[in-house]
Amino acid sequence: MSSYAYLLEGLTIRRVLAVTAVCAVASAAVVWLFSNTYPDLLVSALCVGYTSMLLFTLAGNIRQAAFPQEAMQVAAVVVGSCLGTIVAGLVKQRTIAQMFSERLAGVLITMGLGIGVGCVVVATLILREKHSRDQARFHRGESERHRLEKNLLEAKLQLMQAQVEPHFLFNTLANVQHLVETDPPEASRMLESLIQYLRAALPQMRESSTHLGRELEMARAFLDIHRIRMGTRLGYAIEVPEALRERTFPPMMLITLVENAVKHGVDPCCETGRITIRAEESGGRLRVSVEDTGEGIRPKKGGGVGLANIRERLKALYGTSASLVVEERQPHGVVASIEVPAAPGA
Repeated sequence: MSSYAYLLEGLTIRRVLAVTAVCAVASAAVVWLFSNTYPDLLVSALCVGYTSMLLFTLAGNIRQAAFPQEAMQVAAVVVGSCLGTIVAGLVKQRTIAQMFSERLAGVLITMGLGIGVGCVVVATLILREKHSRDQARFHRGESERHRLEKNLLEAKLQLMQAQVEPHFLFNTLANVQHLVETDPPEASRMLESLIQYLRAALPQMRESSTHLGRELEMARAFLDIHRIRMGTRLGYAIEVPEALRERTFPPMMLITLVENAVKHGVDPCCETGRITIRAEESGGRLRVSVEDTGEGIRPKKGGGVGLANIRERLKALYGTSASLVVEERQPHGVVASIEVPAAPGA
């Protein structure tokens, strides 16, 4: 028997109560057409309603049916109305012969009302079920669309992160080779700084977020390399409270600002220049800035491609809740700031 239990799926107390309510209302609505009392008419309506409900449930659960499910459910209501009318007569202690002779008109009217009301109810249920299926398909489609958009965004972020990998690696190795011949201790220092830089950079090249401390380590190693190359022309300071070093921060963005400060700020113009990295948190926002004392903003300079890349990545990661601002510094130089929602590190 348990193997056929699925045929009764959906035959819930809620559905029974709903059919009972429909029968009670329908009986009250048509009782004036009959000589029957309301209780007598209600018995007939309940017999028709419950029989139709049972057959409707069976028809809806039959697997591998030869006919469309909706057609079978309508047929179940028609058959249920006929059988329910006969059951109602038997409950009222009438014989089959009486029902189809002297009480034939009442039997036909009861069957007709049962079929009419039942078909309206079935149409409502079919429409609701169709709407539910359409909603389920819509939500599955939306879920799949969001999954594909997420995969596309991750691929786009990985591509953009690959684009911001520093271009100074080969130049640094060439400088190391030159210093090996001319100043071995300096070559050793530069190589050590390069190793520190790569240790900080490589693990996060494909991550969507890291913590600020790792970005600062990479920036420090990067500046150490260039300070060896530039000598006294470059000085730097990192003024970031320890409490903020564990804050979540998108990878490979701070280093782009630092690289711009060296390449487009201090290196082209200055006998001595300074780069300062600062961070502060206020109102649930983390602001990280790179300030240089270089030549300032000039047309077609300032790392336009790198800065556009940062803006695109910030938009992809945070929407409108993050920003990059580049401003002139007085009396000269540039301040570039990234602002993101403050969040503790993982």
